[in-house]
Amino acid sequence: MERRTQQERREATERALLTAAADLVVESGLRSVTLAEVGRRAGYSRGIVTHHFGSKQALVEALVTASQAGFVPGVDEFAPGRERLLVLVERYLGAVARIGSLSRAFLVLWAESVADADLGPVFRERDALFRADIAADVEAGRAAGEVRPDVDPSVVAAIVVAELRGLALQYLVAPDSIDTAAAGRALRAHWQAVLA
Repeated sequence: MERRTQQERREATERALLTAAADLVVESGLRSVTLAEVGRRAGYSRGIVTHHFGSKQALVEALVTASQAGFVPGVDEFAPGRERLLVLVERYLGAVARIGSLSRAFLVLWAESVADADLGPVFRERDALFRADIAADVEAGRAAGEVRPDVDPSVVAAIVVAELRGLALQYLVAPDSIDTAAAGRALRAHWQAVLA
């Protein structure tokens, strides 16, 4: 049996703690997340959670960051531009249909951030980064002549984020109400027509 390095053990512990925190968020929302309960759920003590994250706020911020990483597979294979944006809008909803507790937790926390003073700034920052990536795709598309010059990148970015997150939340509430593959294709066709 191969021995894991200290770094590998640390990463495995952090993954287990983040998964436990995500499961709690999905089951009962942010109010159910305590350092003690996360440790217990992950099979560790509260002390190990404090050691790795320091506070509940830091744990939640790490959860938000980890849950967003790699959410839509394959998008990073495309250079910034119109096609990258179209792939994002088409694949996002498909990713929602296959998400685990980490990504579900992200969407639950995103919804809760409206009324939570500690979560609000975290999600304002994450959403600003998401919108900036989308706006950069629109800008690159305009520069390449693939997107109309009169299209406002910041407006497109705001609308795309609203569509994707809104549809994702609808799917979480009522999975049978949305055919994610069909919705993704429809969004792609819509934005292809609007941007052309």
